[in-house]
Amino acid sequence: MTQPVSVDLLVEDVLSEAAATRAVAASMSPLVVGVTHGKQGFGYIKKRIAAFNRAALGSPYFALTDLDEAPCAPGLIQDWLPETPSPNLLFRVAGREVESWLLADRDRFASFIGRPSSQLPPDADAEPDPKAKIISLARRSSKRRIREGVPPRPGTSARIGPAYNDILTEFVYAQWKPREAVNRSDSLKRCIAALD
Repeated sequence: MTQPVSVDLLVEDVLSEAAATRAVAASMSPLVVGVTHGKQGFGYIKKRIAAFNRAALGSPYFALTDLDEAPCAPGLIQDWLPETPSPNLLFRVAGREVESWLLADRDRFASFIGRPSSQLPPDADAEPDPKAKIISLARRSSKRRIREGVPPRPGTSARIGPAYNDILTEFVYAQWKPREAVNRSDSLKRCIAALD
């Protein structure tokens, strides 16, 4: 029996942590999540990725960030980490945002959010603003908890609702199937392949 290998995470936020954790669990490698670093936005990762690359010489790391406005994932990686990545550093970029990976599990997410699957994008990575898409779907949800928790409250400057992360991480841990979501997200497909 193969011994599990601990891999530490470097992520932007709690939703990215949940997605990375589930992606690791879905991989065919004997990986288990160790310590999670970051959860302070992309700036933390950008500033410290070189140090984590050096740390990866001793143990494995999985860094996950959003593409956001960058033109392409290879360009973002080259910009943030101009040196050669350690073989033990898996640095992946979710296309536009990690929310696209949730949208890619189309039928399950549609059922969870309380909207028809026909309203979800056929190619999740092509969605220009996955977070805004989710908020738009949530505003018209058939479920009161989603309507009240995911969109920002009227009259506030918040970009997300008070329960946005709690509700979406609940979906990730309880229902999201990364191996099926890869069919509608190329960035997730490449991530799972790299983890394998």
